[in-house]
Amino acid sequence: MRNASVIAVASGKGGTGKTLVATNLARVLGERAQIIDCDVEEPNVHLFLRPTIETMTPVTLPVPEVDLSKCSFCGRCGEVCQYKAIVVVGKQVLTFREMCHGCGACSLVCPEGAIREQPRLVGVLEEGRCDGLLYAAGRLRIGEPMAAPLIKAVRRLARDSRTVILDAPPGTSCPVVATLKGVDMCLLVTEPTPFGINDLMLALEVVEYLGLPHALVVNRCDLSNGELEEICKRRGIEILMTFPQDRTIAEAYSRGQLLVESHPPYRKAFESLAKNLLLMAERNRGKGRGTLLGSNP
Repeated sequence: MRNASVIAVASGKGGTGKTLVATNLARVLGERAQIIDCDVEEPNVHLFLRPTIETMTPVTLPVPEVDLSKCSFCGRCGEVCQYKAIVVVGKQVLTFREMCHGCGACSLVCPEGAIREQPRLVGVLEEGRCDGLLYAAGRLRIGEPMAAPLIKAVRRLARDSRTVILDAPPGTSCPVVATLKGVDMCLLVTEPTPFGINDLMLALEVVEYLGLPHALVVNRCDLSNGELEEICKRRGIEILMTFPQDRTIAEAYSRGQLLVESHPPYRKAFESLAKNLLLMAERNRGKGRGTLLGSNP
């Protein structure tokens, strides 16, 4: 049973300011929080927090290895595999390691015991801290096609006693679902441009399907023509914070600076955002579908 909330910061598209919000939110929470970078294909939280890395752990998936001297070529392994990662062709068994999800079904159904599982590296986990703030991230192996197993592994590093901030991958694909499943609150970061609104609507479909409480942060808010605000009003979505299009913010971000440090007036805004999110997450604790996959004290 968790003692603190899990809050995901997500966006329907890249470049909206998702990591800016996640890192500054984690910074104002400080030693009460843990930030987990779930964008395992392109993790960048470390560029802003500069944590001291204390541990690195490889993550593997079990994939099949076939002993042809025992195999009867019955084909049951290929029939049970939902991902076509193993196929019997004549007197040969072809395995496609990158397509394997590591479920182990092929080895279970093999009547000859010809299949054993071997570990395949998918990425590494890293843990550290930035002052009192805890940090964790996953780094996907170059060329690895499946991010979800590594995201599930990095989520297991969540500490029960700390508010967990998940920096989600952009978009609405499987890695995003693996990140959002079971969180207490989802904060969507968007911008009032045609592309931003289009991708926000896709992201809203995901969080609503998962049954997640959600709210918005709007970047480049001064570009709005009122369409985004109308959508929020119609759908009952609360806008918790806004940012103008400000070159100085972009310059600070490009240098890897936290907004609460480069622009001190924003500290109070992020403290208010954190307070509101924690209240909303506490009210909705456990209402999202699924659970946080494993946790630590």
